[in-house]
Amino acid sequence: MASTESEEQKTTHFGFRSVPESEKEKLVRDVFSSVAASYDRMNDVMSFGIHRLWKDQFVSLLDPGRRPGGQPLRIIDVAGGTGDIAFRMLNWMTDVHNDHQSKVLITDINSDMLKEGEKRAEECGYGKASGRTEFLVQNAEILDAVEDNSMDLYTVAFGIRNFTNINAALETAYRVLKPGGIFACMEFSKVNIGILDMIYQQYSFNIIPLMGQLVAADRDSYQYLVESIQRFPSQEEFASMIKRAGFELSGPGYKNLTFGVAAIHTGVKPLVESKLEEQE
Repeated sequence: MASTESEEQKTTHFGFRSVPESEKEKLVRDVFSSVAASYDRMNDVMSFGIHRLWKDQFVSLLDPGRRPGGQPLRIIDVAGGTGDIAFRMLNWMTDVHNDHQSKVLITDINSDMLKEGEKRAEECGYGKASGRTEFLVQNAEILDAVEDNSMDLYTVAFGIRNFTNINAALETAYRVLKPGGIFACMEFSKVNIGILDMIYQQYSFNIIPLMGQLVAADRDSYQYLVESIQRFPSQEEFASMIKRAGFELSGPGYKNLTFGVAAIHTGVKPLVESKLEEQE
């Protein structure tokens, strides 16, 4: 009986399926190995192509870069395998702040995604020779190669919904950030206008998997990604999870993009740590 209860407690969701927690990591890795080479095309299909504008807005909102008289930043981009967000931040830091020293550590649980990112880094001038990027296979729930209080900015874009234990990942984000450091997450979310939500749901479940079959010969991966969006907490619920991990929020803690199709969540690690008690 006790054994059965323990086993039930260790199940999680993979899309709409319940799977053992120990299996989800491999299942997610397999999905992203399948889509690694066509990752931007996948996001185009899932966001009507608007993800590129969202990512630019994400980086603009964060405004990363070394300030006059300040130290170079240490940034970690989690689940950032292909480098899409990292390269945008590096371009912003260089072009807007004339910052050629701040660095980005790109982590992902999937080595195929990281290989794609390393290839792109060489193509856009941020390869090994630049000294500004590092690619590392890491589980976001642990980040055992990243020291405590070592990062100025933690970003995760369209990745956190795939984690087995989101609360553990938030706790780890809190651990690796310096006091005053910023947690920033962009993720597909809940459309907040009824008729638009109905249209978006129809598009998600009827069109996206079909497009996955047509553009990538991979219906199953796209079906999972649609289901994973549906299972992700609402904006308010996720903001509460970030707060429970110890972060301070400004206002509601999130900004909707395109009527809530996606949302940007931010939190700040307090300068004086006084982690909140768990709330019921």
